[in-house]
Amino acid sequence: MISYNITTGDTLTKVFQRIPGVGPDHILAERHFVILLSTVMFTLPLSLFRNIERLGKVSFLSMVLTLTILIIVMIRAATLGPQIIPTENAWAFAKKNAIQAVGVMSFAFICHHNSFLIYNSLEQPTLSNWSRVTHISVGSSLIISAAFAVAGYTTFTGYTQGIVVKNIAEQPFTGLHLSIFVFNANLLFHLVYLSGDIFENYCRDDNLATFGRFCFGFSIITTFPLECFVTREVVSKVICSRPLSKAEHVAITLLIVALCTALSLAFDCLGVVLEINGALSATPLIFIIPSACYLKLHPGCWFHSEKLIPTVLIIIGLFIMITTLIMTGLFPQDCSHGVDMFYCADANISGTMPPE
Repeated sequence: MISYNITTGDTLTKVFQRIPGVGPDHILAERHFVILLSTVMFTLPLSLFRNIERLGKVSFLSMVLTLTILIIVMIRAATLGPQIIPTENAWAFAKKNAIQAVGVMSFAFICHHNSFLIYNSLEQPTLSNWSRVTHISVGSSLIISAAFAVAGYTTFTGYTQGIVVKNIAEQPFTGLHLSIFVFNANLLFHLVYLSGDIFENYCRDDNLATFGRFCFGFSIITTFPLECFVTREVVSKVICSRPLSKAEHVAITLLIVALCTALSLAFDCLGVVLEINGALSATPLIFIIPSACYLKLHPGCWFHSEKLIPTVLIIIGLFIMITTLIMTGLFPQDCSHGVDMFYCADANISGTMPPE
């Protein structure tokens, strides 16, 4: 949630600067003000809902915005990509610091922390319904993730900035519909979120990219409450072993949102935040904890054949986590905001050459 606020401030300030009369010194171009404004007006009120089902339509809106951003990126791949000369060795499979991206890419598919809330929101919480929700959500997110990666990287190749980088109104919600929307919105948002810095590649006067930035910023705002729901649920389970009263619910929500907002105001380097988050949060939740739970609950001796894959996953997770933390400290990412790329200097040229 800290990184969500950081990206909100970095993204929406560029959108506001496209408004006539809003310059770099305007209050709407100040990331701290934008973060506070979005928190007070949108993320905090949405986070105060007690039932995750209330976020069904908000989650659907987030999905629509994600698909809109994907269309924009694909359009620019066809129109802007041919104007940018590919970098040398642009299609090399991986470089020595590729391991840093593994934790961040794991973050894109992290949905384990929402599992219990989503499962309990099903009208019929059966394994078949749960299997359908997870397969539809993860499968569609995989396709969209690949589309983002291909469209974004083929446009800018080695210049890419970033970390890699049903009609609801007419039919009533069922538990299955809602769970697919909420679960899918959470996954899709993580995917487009990791592609968010790709908008740093587009020129400041690109109106289509500006609209994409607006969609991206609003998608963050509508997804923040999903993560707040999970955080509040965990905190409430640790502090209280009973349902929260209205006052306790509001107090814990305010504490979570205030803490995240304060930290996001203090830090503005999204790359470092995501790498640390991927190493310390996503990697354990995806590789280590589920595998360890399986080993703990599965009967039989440790060297049983069915325990081989979980054991390997734990080893891989530990390797990724430790290596990512070390490389993040040794090779920290540069933090630059609002600097136009060299090919933005002349929008009329047919081929853009990198600077000498």
